[in-house]
Amino acid sequence: MNRTRIAVAGAGYIGRAHMAVAQQSGTCTLSAIVDPSPAAGPIAAQAGVPLYRTLDELIERDRPDGVILATPNQLHVEHALACLAAGVPTLLEKPIAPTVDEAEMLVGEVERSGVPLLIGHHRAHSPIMARARQLIDEGRLGKLVAVMGSAVFFKPDQYFSDAEWRREPGGGPILLNMIHEVHNLRMLCGDIVAVQAFSSHATRGFPVEDTVAINLRFASGALGSFMLSDTAASARSWEQTSQENKAYPSYPDEDCYVIAGTFGSLSVPTMRLKTYGKAEDRSWWKPFEVSVAAMTRDDPLKLQLAHFERVIRRETEPLVSARDGLQNLRITEAIAEAANAGSVVDTTPAVASAR
Repeated sequence: MNRTRIAVAGAGYIGRAHMAVAQQSGTCTLSAIVDPSPAAGPIAAQAGVPLYRTLDELIERDRPDGVILATPNQLHVEHALACLAAGVPTLLEKPIAPTVDEAEMLVGEVERSGVPLLIGHHRAHSPIMARARQLIDEGRLGKLVAVMGSAVFFKPDQYFSDAEWRREPGGGPILLNMIHEVHNLRMLCGDIVAVQAFSSHATRGFPVEDTVAINLRFASGALGSFMLSDTAASARSWEQTSQENKAYPSYPDEDCYVIAGTFGSLSVPTMRLKTYGKAEDRSWWKPFEVSVAAMTRDDPLKLQLAHFERVIRRETEPLVSARDGLQNLRITEAIAEAANAGSVVDTTPAVASAR
């Protein structure tokens, strides 16, 4: 079998995670690394693959079947455009671009070129998310009414001392962490059409926010509330509940989302269901039928790579399209805008949702 040749650009933390997944795959192979930094040399040597300083050099000398771009955010658009121009299918790490304007330009180029571009919102490939979405789509909860979500965790002091920019606007949990949650919420509940937010930096006192309370309106009419904080000692975050990233301790009694409809509710990721069996029995005086939905766990990065291989072979469309990446960024920026302005910000998308 001919293995799919994958090159990874960017030998940082997430780039190395992609390299490890490619090396463990039974259907693809890590063909090269692209990174101009001196630190990339030993990484490439250990992986036993060639190292190139630029994407142009890679494409000219050792063209891969696909490229994973795990480069700094400010280089995402430049590097994605280079891959599009060369006709190389690309997995671009989130966010799609540093700004909405740049993302809109890139989306236009993707659609003009016809070259596949998958945005690396890896949680979209989580079997937990797929199972939750299936239960919702089956109507187990009835018509969606509300979602309550949280990403509440504690980042240690060293996180900020290692990179002083994280203390400044743009380095807080809205722009660094919330974009993951936005895509999850769009997958489960549909398009987000308006946001409202309050932010605070009262705990750490940095110029950037450390805690945010967010309200969401969905196109379906459902409403949502979301609590975001990187300074609260809590386990109610995806990393600490899903058990998907073994770098984080996990707590099987905690959830980070509760989705409620007219017939019941689903807690994610424990998959605890509380539902009414019959329409006439729905009442807060009536007991729920309580169950736990069966589901599996697997590494979303591994599943994302397998999906990317199918995208490269033109067997499927990207699960997370460039337009999805644009809308995730637009909503995330709108949350920051709403927190600063104290107003409701419209986020109605121009096209269909991630669902």
